[in-house]
Amino acid sequence: MVLFFTSAVVDPPVTFYMGRDKVENEDLIKYGFEEDVWFHVDKLSSAHVYLRMPEGMTWDAIPQPILDDCAQLVKANSIEGNKKNDLTIIYTPWSNLKKMGDMAVGAVSFHRNDKVKRVLVRERDNAIVNRLNKTKREVEVDHETERIARQREMGRQKKAAAAEKKQREAELKKQREEEKKAKSYDTLFDEDTYGYSEAPKRGVELEEDFM
Repeated sequence: MVLFFTSAVVDPPVTFYMGRDKVENEDLIKYGFEEDVWFHVDKLSSAHVYLRMPEGMTWDAIPQPILDDCAQLVKANSIEGNKKNDLTIIYTPWSNLKKMGDMAVGAVSFHRNDKVKRVLVRERDNAIVNRLNKTKREVEVDHETERIARQREMGRQKKAAAAEKKQREAELKKQREEEKKAKSYDTLFDEDTYGYSEAPKRGVELEEDFM
């Protein structure tokens, strides 16, 4: 089972989720999304809590209210950490999680330590924890099916974006050709109007000019 929470401190609201146990955490490590950010108590056992970032948000510029909510949720789901003040919560993009075959269940390391940030929790904020717990939902997730469905959706979006780009380029090309054609017509019109405004004189007219 995966536990989902909703935080409405921003608009639109964001989703946090975590596994119920270590085994579920293994699946979350394996099947995370690129827009997921992983949170955990530093140097202590705790739940693996993920933020699923909405479009336009980046992991290194997460709004402080969201950080506060997520950090409080992590603290509240750490047996030892929940009792401590001045607790450090670490977070990093899901893609930076590194799982080796000889690691214990639920344990992870990082591909790059410089992509790990920290947020300090001075003390437990019951108002935040209670607010988030009221939104909790338990969902049975088929991670493999979800992964396949997501890949198909991303493929569809990518295909649609490519088609839209191709259409924009075709429209721009057509517009430029029409502008070029219009400019060519304007030049031709100018030559017809001003280049040959007086017909050539005939022989009799030339003679009259010298009389």
